[in-house]
Amino acid sequence: MDLIFIEEMRVDARVGIFEREKIAPQTLEINLTFGVPDEAAQNDDITRTIRYDEVIERIRGELATRHFNLLETLGEYVIDLLLDEFGSPWVRISIAKLGIMKDVRRVGVQIERSRKTG
Repeated sequence: MDLIFIEEMRVDARVGIFEREKIAPQTLEINLTFGVPDEAAQNDDITRTIRYDEVIERIRGELATRHFNLLETLGEYVIDLLLDEFGSPWVRISIAKLGIMKDVRRVGVQIERSRKTG
């Protein structure tokens, strides 16, 4: 399986349980790795892969309109987009809130999922 990665993508999103987090978006850092069909590279054909530009725009569009209480829920939502809508067989995501606590650079989650077969 070939993999595409997107690193240190910055996205403004409303995520959190505190009132200030529900009102104002905060910047998140997302790292995403996902599987793509091997035949894309074998045939040098963009139509046989998952376009990272479309993935980035889809994630930004969705997160601009939603609120999530938990980073875990946000991560599962993005993973479901990749598995179900884009057809990736495997996805790993890490999402971090930046600078939300004194003397802590990031706080976040990492989730990995595969498409269910059978």
